[in-house]
Amino acid sequence: MKKSTLNCDLRSCFLCKGCLPEWIPAISSQRQNIVFKKGERIFEEGGLATGIYFLYKGRIKVHKSWGDEKQLILHFAKEGDMIGYRGLGADRTYPVAATALDEVTVCFIDIAFFETTLQVNHQFTYSLMQFYANELLAAEQRMRNLAHMDVKGRIAETLLMLKDSFGQSDSGAVDITFSRQDMASYSGTTYETFFRVINDLVKEKMVSLNGKAITILDEEGLEQLIAHR
Repeated sequence: MKKSTLNCDLRSCFLCKGCLPEWIPAISSQRQNIVFKKGERIFEEGGLATGIYFLYKGRIKVHKSWGDEKQLILHFAKEGDMIGYRGLGADRTYPVAATALDEVTVCFIDIAFFETTLQVNHQFTYSLMQFYANELLAAEQRMRNLAHMDVKGRIAETLLMLKDSFGQSDSGAVDITFSRQDMASYSGTTYETFFRVINDLVKEKMVSLNGKAITILDEEGLEQLIAHR
């Protein structure tokens, strides 16, 4: 972790988009731009929640302990996303951890200034309330899927989520190369099971593999796997 010599543009993230134009200079004076290397932890599960992070550059996984030395990935964050907001409750600890998937630059806002921002910027506060409502709905749906959807459907859902979130490269592959272990963790399964199911999807010509890159060939077929949960 080190302070960045590149400051964020004060217009790309959820915070700056939602605040009054007159409040942007205050954000500029209070922000801290920080660079994390690939694999470096942004914050630890159970650690003291000192502020909110807005992802300016790179990608981050948000995860939680799951059994002995296992993790369940809850979310993949991309540029413009907010992380650390789960630490805003009365407990003031982070119930999840966040790790850089490549070199990332974040904009850190401490909690005291963030709370002042909420008091001053009513539209942003309303947008944050809608954000939390959507996050709760998505979390409930995800928990239902983990409990009731078979593993093939969960892996199909993971592939489509990554495509929707990160787009496709010029070659047509999902435009991000996560490790198979991370994709398995997001799907709520083991690496071995993930590897087996991906090979089944290749045989069924729903996806193709080129090294770590995955190309979706039959999106409708994957959607049917999700629908048959």
